[in-house]
Amino acid sequence: MPFDVLWTPWRMEYIKNVVKGKEEGCLFCRVQKMDDEEALIVYRGDHNFVMLNAFPYNSGHVMIAPYRHVGSVEEMSDEELMDAMRILKKVMKALRNIYKPEGFNIGWNIGRAAGAGIPGHVHLHVVPRWAGDANFMLTIGHTKVLPEALNETWKRLREELEKL
Repeated sequence: MPFDVLWTPWRMEYIKNVVKGKEEGCLFCRVQKMDDEEALIVYRGDHNFVMLNAFPYNSGHVMIAPYRHVGSVEEMSDEELMDAMRILKKVMKALRNIYKPEGFNIGWNIGRAAGAGIPGHVHLHVVPRWAGDANFMLTIGHTKVLPEALNETWKRLREELEKL
């Protein structure tokens, strides 16, 4: 029986490094020192930064993380938490302007049991959603099809956030 192949070459880096435990240290601490485009950082606030999720659920999927390495919301200072919420509002507005989502999933990842791939550094996921975005490819084929390359998402979101 013939079948189609969907290529996702960016996943190999994840498989080689993250899944097999080769990445050292905290991703969020490490990327802060990198070039923004290389690190997929689209915005830097006073106490938090925003980066694209390299393995997104949907186009525009970002994470907001404090610069400081803290494992949970209650360890964040009031300033860090308020800055994260101000950034969340800004990010949602930018995503609405660019992608016109019909809704959002927004949630803090705190600890490995909650699904955090980086359990020692709290972060807030923001995922734009559309009715029917979990189509047959995801449901049956366990494959997510994204309509936009990460570098294009980075460029569009960065430009929109600079305007706001």
